[in-house]
Amino acid sequence: MSSFDHKALMKDINESLAPFRKTQPHAMAGFGQLARAAVTDGVLSAKHKELIALAIGISKGCSGCIGFHVKALHQLGCTRAELEEMLAVCVYMGGGPSLMYSAEALAAWEKTAPEAQASAT
Repeated sequence: MSSFDHKALMKDINESLAPFRKTQPHAMAGFGQLARAAVTDGVLSAKHKELIALAIGISKGCSGCIGFHVKALHQLGCTRAELEEMLAVCVYMGGGPSLMYSAEALAAWEKTAPEAQASAT
């Protein structure tokens, strides 16, 4: 399985964006507000919206998106079965490239699971 470290990637992204957050506070606050509004429970649950966001991250080949949305899905109580069902749709719609990023998402799922974090400490 992939040796890609999504936790380190997310840390690097956050650290890299820290100066940008300071120089562009209104834009970053707006992005954060948009993100919170987009994934708030509505007709679709927050979990379903995060599954959609992860599917888009997979289709766009965004490793950072994979890390952040997998983490959110863990926090929302998503099951591996729900994740895998969504990944099957990604592969159906995106073919081989989506299969490769689905493998990355599965590795991120395992490495960022609350149990994995507890055993790493």
